[in-house]
Amino acid sequence: MTVKTRFAPSPTGFLHVGGARTALYSWLYARNQGGQFVLRIEDTDLERSTQEAIDAIIEGMEWLGLNWEEGPYYQTQRFDRYNQLIDQLLAEGKAYKCYCSKERVDALREQQMANGEKARYDGHCRNGNPDHAEDAPFVIRFKNPTEGSVVFDDHVRGRIAIDNRELDDLIIRRSDGSPTYNFCVVVDDWDMGITQVVRGEDHINNTPRQINIYQALGAPVPEFAHVSMILGDDGAKLSKRHGAVSVMQYRDDGYLPEALLNYLVRLGWSHGDQEIFSVAEMIELFSLKAINKSASAFNTEKLLWLNQHYMKQLPVAEVAKHLAWHFDDQKIDASNGPSLEALIPVMAERSQTLKELAASSRYYYEDFADFDEAAAKKHLRPVAQAPLALVQEKLAALTDWSAEAIHECIKSTAEELELGMGKVGMPLRVAVTGAGQSPSLDLTLLLIGQARSVERIGKAVEFVANRANS
Repeated sequence: MTVKTRFAPSPTGFLHVGGARTALYSWLYARNQGGQFVLRIEDTDLERSTQEAIDAIIEGMEWLGLNWEEGPYYQTQRFDRYNQLIDQLLAEGKAYKCYCSKERVDALREQQMANGEKARYDGHCRNGNPDHAEDAPFVIRFKNPTEGSVVFDDHVRGRIAIDNRELDDLIIRRSDGSPTYNFCVVVDDWDMGITQVVRGEDHINNTPRQINIYQALGAPVPEFAHVSMILGDDGAKLSKRHGAVSVMQYRDDGYLPEALLNYLVRLGWSHGDQEIFSVAEMIELFSLKAINKSASAFNTEKLLWLNQHYMKQLPVAEVAKHLAWHFDDQKIDASNGPSLEALIPVMAERSQTLKELAASSRYYYEDFADFDEAAAKKHLRPVAQAPLALVQEKLAALTDWSAEAIHECIKSTAEELELGMGKVGMPLRVAVTGAGQSPSLDLTLLLIGQARSVERIGKAVEFVANRANS
C-alpha cells in the first residue's frame, strides 16, 4: 500500500504557522515512507473562501518547499461527486430529509443548554416528517448509528473511543443544495486514497462522525494523527498579538524557509536533544509516534537564533536568492555594489534576519548625505584630519584592492603618525559607512570598493576641516 497524506486548508485566510506545521508533518511522513503528498483546498465555505487566500496558501507552501504530487484539488469542483453519494445514502436509508426550521433547531438547542444537556439535534425527522409543506426547504442529515462506539487508534493520542449516543445526525447537505465540510472530507480522502490524516486537535470531535460516514459508504478508514495547538510564549493560543503568524509574514520579516521549517518541526516533535535538522534529516528521522501530545510554546528568540545559524551555514547562493527579495523590497539596487554572495559572509554574523541584513548593508550600495551625528561628534574631530588624509592617500595608491593590502594601509598610517589603530580606524569607519559600526574595516572597505571609499574619505576630511574652522 502506498502511503498518501494530505494538507487540506480552508481558503478563508493566509497560511498560518499552525497550518504550516501540520502541512510539514504530513509532508515529512509521506517522504519518510516513500509515499505521496496531496494538496487540497477545502473551499466549501462559499461566503468566506477567497482567491486571494488560495493564492496565499499556495505561495506559502511553495516558499517553504513543501511540494505536492497531486493537486491542488478544489472541493467546489467536486459537488457532483458529493451529491451523487448523498443521493446514494438517501436511497439506502442511511440519510434522510430534515424539514426542521432553523427556529425549531435553535429553540431546541437553547432548551437543552438551559437544562445542562449537550446541544444536539433530537432526530425529529429521522423516521419521516409528514407535517411539512410540499415546497418546504429541507436539509439532508446523515443517519448516525445509535448504538455502539467509534474507536480509533490515534498516532499521537492513543486509543480514543466515543459512544455513538454522543453524536447527533449531522447535516451533510444544506438547504441550498451544497454539501457540508464533514461529508466532503470523507469523500475526498476516500477518492484520493489518503492513508494517514494528520491534522490539528480541534478536529478530534469531527473524527468519530467522519468514521461513521466512511463506514456507511463502504470506504476504508484512514489512520489519524491529531497534533496539539501552538501557544504563544505567554501560554495563550498563538495569535497576531504574539507577532507574525502568517507564513509569508515570516518571509517579509527576513526569515529563511529552512529556519522556519527547522523551528516548526521541533515545535511538537523531537529526536533526542538534536536542535538543527536539514530537510534530509527531517525526512529520514520523522515519525508520527514521536509527536508530543502536549501543546508547544512559540519562542521567537529561538527562531531568530536558528535563522542566523542558517544565514551563516547555508550555501551563500541559496541565502542570496532570498536576500535579493529584501533588497528589492527595500529598494536597494544590488547591482550598485558588491555581489550578495560576497556580502553575506561579512554581514550575517551581525544580523539575525535578512531584512536586518539588507537594511544595515545600504552603505555598500548607496552614498549617504550625512554622517551619523553621534558618531561624527565623537570620531570626526580635528585630530582625525591627518590620519584620514594619509590613509586616503595610501588607499588611493593601491593597485591591489585586497583585504590584506587595505589592512596594511591602515596599519602603516597608524605607525607613521604614531597613533593607536583605533585613532585611525574609528574615523575611517565613520567616513566610509556614515556610522560608528561595521564589520572589520578591511572587509568593509573591500566591499565598498576603492573609488567609493576614497571619495567618501575625502568628504570626511572636508567635514572635519569645516568643523575645525567653524
